[in-house]
Amino acid sequence: MEAQKITVKEVIPASRKLARADAKLLAKSAQKITVAKGKKLLSFDGGNKVTKELIDSMLGPTGNLRAPTIVFGKQVVVGFNEECYMEILSE
Repeated sequence: MEAQKITVKEVIPASRKLARADAKLLAKSAQKITVAKGKKLLSFDGGNKVTKELIDSMLGPTGNLRAPTIVFGKQVVVGFNEECYMEILSE
């Protein structure tokens, strides 16, 4: 983030668990959600189009929101994929 001169507004520590309800609220507030699982990227529409598949993909095996999760404007990125981050951060 520093290399791109981006200021982080909020950092939530790992000790604060974000569960299914939190993921749903986050998805409803977004226009676009990208979930990175390794090299695989899944894209979803947010807002009122939130589906069970979307929420399930945002959660890890423990049932908590996967990390890292970044809110960038009206876009949410869950999980890490360097190419995806570079694309979003260069916009």
